[in-house]
Amino acid sequence: MFSTDKIYEKFDKRVWLSSPTMHGKELEYMSQAYNTNWMSTVGKNIDEVENQVSEYIGVKHAVALSSGTAALHMAMKLAGLKAYGMPKPGVGALQGRKVFCSDMTFAATVNPVAYEGGEPVFIDTEYDTWNMDPKALDKAFEIYPEIKIVVMAHLYGTPGKMEELISVIKKHNAILIEDAAESMGASYRGKETGTFGDYNIISFNGNKIITGSSGGCLLTDDEEAAKKVRKWSTQARENASWYQHEELGYNYRMSNVIAGVVRGQLPFLDEHIAQKKAIYERYKAGLKGLPVSMNPFDENNSEPNFWLSCLLVDRDAMCKQVRSENETCYIKENKKSCPTEMLEALASINAEGRPIWKPMHMQPIYRMNPFITDEGNGRAKTNAYISGNAPDVSMDIFERGLCLPSDNKMTLEEQDRIIEVIRRCFE
Repeated sequence: MFSTDKIYEKFDKRVWLSSPTMHGKELEYMSQAYNTNWMSTVGKNIDEVENQVSEYIGVKHAVALSSGTAALHMAMKLAGLKAYGMPKPGVGALQGRKVFCSDMTFAATVNPVAYEGGEPVFIDTEYDTWNMDPKALDKAFEIYPEIKIVVMAHLYGTPGKMEELISVIKKHNAILIEDAAESMGASYRGKETGTFGDYNIISFNGNKIITGSSGGCLLTDDEEAAKKVRKWSTQARENASWYQHEELGYNYRMSNVIAGVVRGQLPFLDEHIAQKKAIYERYKAGLKGLPVSMNPFDENNSEPNFWLSCLLVDRDAMCKQVRSENETCYIKENKKSCPTEMLEALASINAEGRPIWKPMHMQPIYRMNPFITDEGNGRAKTNAYISGNAPDVSMDIFERGLCLPSDNKMTLEEQDRIIEVIRRCFE
């Protein structure tokens, strides 16, 4: 077990992975909602959030919803409708159909496929940006040419290879849903993430770069799609003096109180990004010389929002590490370390780290779903009689990677101590 008791005292206050940073305006706008009695899912705060988000990101319509997950669900419903037409009442828009999804992401990216009765097909990751691999996606279309919807996420605020991905998607006349929950403010070739897909989303969850404690937005240039989401998210109520319903609806609209928090946060997005970038650069400099690398990005074409700073341990510098479904252990080795040891070391000084997102194809709930690499079917590739390297990039990054404390309120002294603790893991 790693111990820093004789070297470092614990931080008096926990250093978080990524906690909300408030500025004061949030409370003012929340109080306006309270004082004017606009406490429901309509009000000036909501209008301002939608207007400011659409203007900043560069889309015609932003629909404020209760969460990024709700926005993804609405995007999935829109994509199903566009690809396959209106389903029967009470039947999911994707009933019995497959959808290509990013493999290394949070479960909220893919769960809406299941909400609508579909089956996620997971596309492996590439090492350059840790996002969906365009070559694996192209291979997936060879195997499943009937699939019409692709859901891709920008991991940890880093844009994916959008030109290559969109080229593959257009070649197969498919619909793109862009999950920019983690990447608000990031850009690819000068264009904001959240603008590349037919239907896109951002999140204001409590640990995001802009927060409302909860909330999210669906983003689109399609006016009719925005109108549908406004209707569906308010229980699909028809235009009648009584409560008339002809479609399945949801209680997904953002509260005007939550919108007050988001409204107060939005002017500080660029400031938050600059702070997160400085944290990333300090880690990169402070960990120089160790057998690790930071989460990568395409410096020529993209500008991340640096939401979370992560590292990847070199293969030959990994100590022995074993993970079950809910437990892990490791054996300390000279000049080597592993994510388990480093996370234990961070916890010992009251700092929060986190494993990399466990890939969806490794999750028990989705263990039977197809998984496609750039070589084809990624399942059942461990047999000794099968030739080749059996690449599984997502699993490899999960095994060797971790997320470092990336809170933009972390002091220089706190980050210096975290860096030194990481360095000691390799002694």
